[in-house]
Amino acid sequence: MNRKILSGYPLIINYLGIFAILIGIINLIPLSTILFDLDAFSDAYLFLYPGIGSILIGSAIVFLFRGHEKGRLDRHQDAILVVSIWIMAILVSSMPFLLTGYYTFAQSVFESTSGYSTTGLTVVDVTIAPKSLLLHRSLLQFVGGVGLVLVLTSAISDRFGMRLYTAEGHSDKLMPNLIRSGRMILSIYIGYIIIGVIALVSFGMPIFDAINHSTTALATGGFSTQQASIGHYNHVGIEVTIMILMLLGGTNFFVHLMLLRGKFKNVFAHVELKLLGIMIIIAIPLFAWNLLSVYQGSISQALRYGSFQMISAVTGTGFQTIPQFTGPNVPSLFFFGLIIFMILGAGLGSTAGGMKQYRVALAFKSLYWDIKEMISHKKTIRTHFINKVGIKTVVEREEIQHNFAFLMMYLMVLIVGTLAIAAHGYSLSESLFEFASALGTVGLSVGITGYQAPHSILWIATLGMFFGRLEFYVIIIAFVKIVMDIKKKKV
Repeated sequence: MNRKILSGYPLIINYLGIFAILIGIINLIPLSTILFDLDAFSDAYLFLYPGIGSILIGSAIVFLFRGHEKGRLDRHQDAILVVSIWIMAILVSSMPFLLTGYYTFAQSVFESTSGYSTTGLTVVDVTIAPKSLLLHRSLLQFVGGVGLVLVLTSAISDRFGMRLYTAEGHSDKLMPNLIRSGRMILSIYIGYIIIGVIALVSFGMPIFDAINHSTTALATGGFSTQQASIGHYNHVGIEVTIMILMLLGGTNFFVHLMLLRGKFKNVFAHVELKLLGIMIIIAIPLFAWNLLSVYQGSISQALRYGSFQMISAVTGTGFQTIPQFTGPNVPSLFFFGLIIFMILGAGLGSTAGGMKQYRVALAFKSLYWDIKEMISHKKTIRTHFINKVGIKTVVEREEIQHNFAFLMMYLMVLIVGTLAIAAHGYSLSESLFEFASALGTVGLSVGITGYQAPHSILWIATLGMFFGRLEFYVIIIAFVKIVMDIKKKKV
């Protein structure tokens, strides 16, 4: 008997059923805190209801399509599936916050989006939140940092998994297929987290805090278990450990693979690491000099806090050792410097957001190439190269055009979001800082997005985080594809 072949939107729905099961399982993991704290049993319903509910709904969908053979997705329907997976994951994972009765739907979706997008902006009061909810937030950043699609599709053998992973905005294909790439990335990621936990505990951080901070630092997420973030501990060893984890999280996974294979020449020749090195060499002394007045002329203190906040901003993490970023005691150079680094972002294919260092480096190189060609007397066709992990890679004209188009789109969305927040009565500089943090999935805040924030601002920031994490194109393609299919009556 011939099996029916699923394709198009029925196939998308079938996949969403499978992913709903996996997302439900992810939402049940925070129940593990009961093993260490029996008092957490009273909060079990926060995760049981959405977790089991998602599993049951997913199972019903899978059962509905039992006996069908999976066909192929139509062109651009992989984008629809990726966007649908993200929306479903955000909504399901927002339920634990909503079920507390302390957070509204807008606040819950904001927190869930901040988690999956590895942003770190928060409306949660960590001083009263149960440990299970804090672990839930960190877990969202772990999954979002590695790549939601990678974590989900690595759990199943799916021949279209790499297409979905690429559609999510990743280019780090370490191995020939998604399963092997997923295992390699997760192995590297978990290994770093374990080392980070050991280091943080050795410096006196409690084990629960160490697990959460090591996870969110590497995910460049920035969710903390303390109201004052990393500044709560006031320990140089903890800050250095967190800085190393943030830098690792902000680096392309392919660079990590080369590093672990001992190919140090390839690693340090990588264009993004060169750009990052230049930024660190220039920015940290400037930040330290600018902060001298704040720390009564103490060079060591200025260097300590300036370097931490610079790395936190450029890696898109959002941890803080400085209590606030507004007021007369915050130098303007330091303030706007953080904005610039939040916009620039970290490495392409890393856990961070922003424009990404590769795109910025390519933009500067392409400008240099154009100027060089304009002043050249010889009318010759030149081949341009850029160094990717020690390998000279040809840069096509199409890639340069696509790169500038992305940068322009990023700046346009940044301006629109900034003006939307400023319309609520905030200054342009504060609005720019807050939306640059949301769009760059950073998490540093001047206090605009918080528990008391108007829901309209939370939705603006939520959209910024969502668009920033998925990098625009996949969302636009998914929307256009749905509209086109509706016109053709294919939905």
